[in-house]
Amino acid sequence: MLILLLSFFILLFLRVPVAVSLALSTILVFFQIDFNMNMIPQRIFTALDSFPMMAIPGFVLAGVLMARGGISKYLIEALRAWIGHLPGGLAVVTIVACAIFAAISGSSPATAAAIGSIMIPAMISAGYKKRYSMGLVAAGGTLGILIPPSVPLIIYGITSEQSIGELFMAGVIPGLALTGILIIAAIFYAKRNGFKGDEPATWEVRWRKSLKAIWGGFLPFLILGTIYSGVVTPTESAVIAVFYGLIVSLFIYREMKLKDFREVLVESINITAMIFLIIGAASLFGLYLTNAQVPQQVGAWIAESDMNKWIFMIIVNILFFVMGMFLEAVSIILITLPILLPILVHFDINLIHFAIIMTINMELGMITPPVGLNLFVVSGIAKEKLGEVVKGVIPFIVLMIVFLAIVVLLPQLSLWLPEQMK
Repeated sequence: MLILLLSFFILLFLRVPVAVSLALSTILVFFQIDFNMNMIPQRIFTALDSFPMMAIPGFVLAGVLMARGGISKYLIEALRAWIGHLPGGLAVVTIVACAIFAAISGSSPATAAAIGSIMIPAMISAGYKKRYSMGLVAAGGTLGILIPPSVPLIIYGITSEQSIGELFMAGVIPGLALTGILIIAAIFYAKRNGFKGDEPATWEVRWRKSLKAIWGGFLPFLILGTIYSGVVTPTESAVIAVFYGLIVSLFIYREMKLKDFREVLVESINITAMIFLIIGAASLFGLYLTNAQVPQQVGAWIAESDMNKWIFMIIVNILFFVMGMFLEAVSIILITLPILLPILVHFDINLIHFAIIMTINMELGMITPPVGLNLFVVSGIAKEKLGEVVKGVIPFIVLMIVFLAIVVLLPQLSLWLPEQMK
């Protein structure tokens, strides 16, 4: 285990991609023991050969289509017509737009990119500080993995054998609650700094922009409604979202031409390939853990110690926060969850509730340096140094840590909706 961890972190330090680092360090350990190396490719393909896993490329492609096909642009215009004139209106529009995009894409970086490219220049021209605008978009983008559908929740469900539908339901109330907290903070900031909104739009303009945006606004209801009504599985819902987004982008908004679809596919394939490569590498890590009986040994150590449930939760949250600084969400889930599952059972911690705790930690990982993905996305959009984005996001990190504590202490925030499904 020591060889594995040392080699993994050395490779990371040398800037080798996470998936390659994880796979190489695990294979190195397997060479040290009497192990059938033919199991390695078999394990990788078995990990990827999963019907629920096919939801990931579907939601990724739907998110890219939404960003490229004008759906996000028209949603933002409609929101701005209705609430842009309020104090902090542009900031509120940014957060609400992130929440709506999150209900389609399932990805934090995609949410930050789609909304940030439109709203950061708009907020700066309205007088908001650039640092604050970047921090708000980076933080708002994290809603992409908490509000369903969510790629990390799909991975969690497959790894822990929990219902993906219930996990999605568990993310609804915390996702809306975090959206509300960010909105309140944005209004408070605007009033404190004297930021005014846009000129109020006429009712005619509001209805016109709303009718234009209705096609995109219907998409979250289509995705979640078909899943929770039992009509389709999350994977089938992702495929429906892709075809719907394609029809709206090509034939209704006409913001995208058929020749542009190749670029959309390439971007989606790059994102999906990165995720799947990490899953395949992490499956090798899981194979080693199972072979070495690491989860059972850690579980036995916890059971024999005087550690209680709350001390364990504090330690785990600190662990996730530190890992979030260096690894992305999918890697953290696949590396830690196989070890933690027996301990969660030992402490009688609800696995659905823990999924939301873990996801909020992954949200924090998206905006904590040095490897927070949303930080790099926003830095690229705003053409600003990474350090400036980090300074802008610090208040939101504090806010989200407080929110995390609330979710840990109030399990019903996560569990009430899934319980209504049963």
